[in-house]
Amino acid sequence: MSFVITGATGQLGRLVVTELLDRGVPADRIVAGGRNLDRITDLAALGVTTTRFDYDDPASMDAALSEGDTLLLISSDAVGTRVAQHRAVIGSAVRAGVSRLLYTSVLSAEGSPLVLAADHVETEQLIRDSGLPFTLLRNGWYTENYAPALQQAAATGEVLTSAGEGRVASATRADYAAATAGALVGQGHENKVYELSGDYAWDFDELALAFSTLLGREVVHRGVTPEEHLAALLDAGVDEQTAGFLVALDAGTRAGALALTTGDLSRLAGRPSTALLDGLRPLLG
Repeated sequence: MSFVITGATGQLGRLVVTELLDRGVPADRIVAGGRNLDRITDLAALGVTTTRFDYDDPASMDAALSEGDTLLLISSDAVGTRVAQHRAVIGSAVRAGVSRLLYTSVLSAEGSPLVLAADHVETEQLIRDSGLPFTLLRNGWYTENYAPALQQAAATGEVLTSAGEGRVASATRADYAAATAGALVGQGHENKVYELSGDYAWDFDELALAFSTLLGREVVHRGVTPEEHLAALLDAGVDEQTAGFLVALDAGTRAGALALTTGDLSRLAGRPSTALLDGLRPLLG
């Protein structure tokens, strides 16, 4: 039986593989799957099996999976087609007879106001309907997602949002990887749903204060209306689709989509989540 990690060429997948190795899982029991194996030659050098695993190529997935494997499906970033991709992965998992399927979903999936939640809700239902034992890992926000905001703050001295008083219980990718590894190797996680997020939900005034500390200059949070936010993004040269997405994201944040704290991440990881300031510090480069 192997632990098969899809999307291992991406940032989260790679960290999950590393975390499994750090926890003492033998390298020959880990299969790192991705489309471009040139990006994970270093993992192969450690003894990890690397294999082509393309969500758009069911034959590659069938070849990568064996009966009894534990499969981690890291959600695709192909908005618009990812449900079909996920359906194909689930089909391969059923044909292979994997022992359990873990999926990286979104925080509070069913009731989430986030624009990206619907795809995750549909995928979760496909997994339930498959009959496979499952673990749903509903991931909140990555602290690393605020790298562009840190760059903006360095240039302008402000954080511009339309998130209002919304809070974000962010954690680092390494935190999520540690929790994911805990769910992969631990016992008693069959047919469970975990809401993964940081231990503390901060607001954007606190984010600005953290930026001030890191940059050594005053940074303030300037809250604006969604309309003003959209106009400012367009004026800054952001394309209309991206600007609309960012404003919609702030609307979800304002509605509480990223504020949930349950302690699930810390319990699975076996340690507290990384504090905001510590999670932001590596983004300075």
